[in-house]
Amino acid sequence: MSRDLSPKSLLAEFGLSPKHHFGQNFLSDQHLCSKIARVASRGSPAEVSSEEADAEPAGTAVEIGAGLGNLTSHLLKEFAAVTAIERDRDLVPVLTEIFADDVAQRRLTVVEDDAKTVDYTSLFATSSAPHVLVGNLPYNITGQLLRLTCTLAPQLSRAVFLVQLEVANRLCAKPGGANYGALTVFVGAQFHATRAFIIKRGAFRPQPRVDSAVVKLEPRADPIEENQLFRALVSGAFHQRRKKLRNAWRSIRPPEELAAAAKACAIELDLRGETLSVQQFAAMARELNP
Repeated sequence: MSRDLSPKSLLAEFGLSPKHHFGQNFLSDQHLCSKIARVASRGSPAEVSSEEADAEPAGTAVEIGAGLGNLTSHLLKEFAAVTAIERDRDLVPVLTEIFADDVAQRRLTVVEDDAKTVDYTSLFATSSAPHVLVGNLPYNITGQLLRLTCTLAPQLSRAVFLVQLEVANRLCAKPGGANYGALTVFVGAQFHATRAFIIKRGAFRPQPRVDSAVVKLEPRADPIEENQLFRALVSGAFHQRRKKLRNAWRSIRPPEELAAAAKACAIELDLRGETLSVQQFAAMARELNP
């Protein structure tokens, strides 16, 4: 008799319950898990063609927060190897038991560690490229993990995350929109962000209070250096959104320097920060710090 791998059944089998302080909301819909795995491996949630189905899995998926392994099982179908990071010591034995064969065959490596501090470079060095970072990000540390992902961009083929719908909309926002902000710019300096699809709150156990979305982050061919000045310009522009740029940036450089740099970049200082593209922030940083 095959084992029921639903979160409800696995939690009951192992005598566990979701830990709210870890932000555990387990995705229980297997079809959605399969779609996420396809986005991670192919960049698209579309059904697999016959040619793709015959292709040998390649590369390594590094999964943040493997939990009960619902997504892990589908990543193992799409990648040659999976490295599953899990902080909850009670869930590590669950993963190693469920996927005992994959662990024995070295197709799955379970790492008990904190996703915020684990040495990703070492994990990448001991696994086959290309590398994809993927996971259902805990809501309470999504920002920290996105900032960390930006530092890993040169080592990644892509990153695919399940995040709150509000966060996904911010990541994919365009200049001038209400969702466009500092997070959009900082992530946009390293990645092109695309919202793949929405997942309703009822697909999780326990059910969160908000809907979620899968977002795909593709590394830019022309990444922008996120130096101190770039960070100051972006943070200043969005700290008080209603301020015009000449006032938002007044503590960064003297008015005459700002005016000269803005003129060279064709930026109007009487506009607000949400009107500037990622490239315009970068151009201003270069002009002020040649």
